[in-house]
Amino acid sequence: MTANRRRAGSTLIHNATNVDRHFLQVAEWIASAKYNPSCSMLLSLRCLFASMLLMFAVVARAQTDSATTSTPDAPKASPAAPRISFNYVHVDGSYIALTFDDGPDKKLTPQLLDLLTEHHIKATFFVIGQNAAEYPDIVARAAREGHEIGNHSWSHPNLAKLSDESVRRQLRQTDDVIKQATGKRPILMRPPYGNLSPRQKQWVHDEFGYQIVLWDVDPLDWKRPGPSVVCNRIVRETRPGSIVLSHDIHPGTIVAMHDTLNQLEAKGFKFVTVSELIAMAKPETPAPATVRSQASPSPAAAKPPPKTAAALPTPAG
Repeated sequence: MTANRRRAGSTLIHNATNVDRHFLQVAEWIASAKYNPSCSMLLSLRCLFASMLLMFAVVARAQTDSATTSTPDAPKASPAAPRISFNYVHVDGSYIALTFDDGPDKKLTPQLLDLLTEHHIKATFFVIGQNAAEYPDIVARAAREGHEIGNHSWSHPNLAKLSDESVRRQLRQTDDVIKQATGKRPILMRPPYGNLSPRQKQWVHDEFGYQIVLWDVDPLDWKRPGPSVVCNRIVRETRPGSIVLSHDIHPGTIVAMHDTLNQLEAKGFKFVTVSELIAMAKPETPAPATVRSQASPSPAAAKPPPKTAAALPTPAG
């Protein structure tokens, strides 16, 4: 009888290892008690009582442990997806990127390249495939002089309204022409009118590896408001990290660039290519507004489909 009680007490001790200390003391007391016939009933009652206490404690502890382990941890914030579209870049320092669309133009683009060389400025040219195929030497010269060449589609359609296969063909043809002219494929693309759906941006980035480049400064030079207006708009709206939109197929834009470059330099801006600007990106909270130019209409209405400067109609009014 005494041995049985001791074994029972030992079992209770074993099963109660995670219970409060005072319950363990009760179990140890029962296990160490010596058998006495005159108090066997009392000892049995004490053992039963202690067993019930231990059972309740074990159940309570098990429920507590279960509730603790079953409670899911607060969800961890997933890392932000890599940015693939840029209209502005938050940077340390007064760095900006000048960009020129729709060329090359046989006459105007070389004039612009001469001017950029005089100022030791590197820019980014988003070329139309048709024009690049017609004037590959100009594209090659721009790349050779340190400027960046980006894809602006083959014929300047609204890509957001095309099928995926049509978009793919527009980009692939232009990509091939740039590769032939410069020896390397572009890593930037700018959709005509700035129009590309989020889904299109993602698959274009995944398939071609392009960063999608928009802008935050738009002088509306395609409306041909005059060189001084173009210059004033650019100088007024440009800030550190700006991506400035212009077109190297309008004579007024080339004229405007003389004063524009002088004034931007006087304000302390430093000129880099778009890829260089993106490489300088620093975290920013909150994110900047999408497009700063309030005078500009929706991107789809922003520019007529251009080919060359000679092909552009005279604007009404």
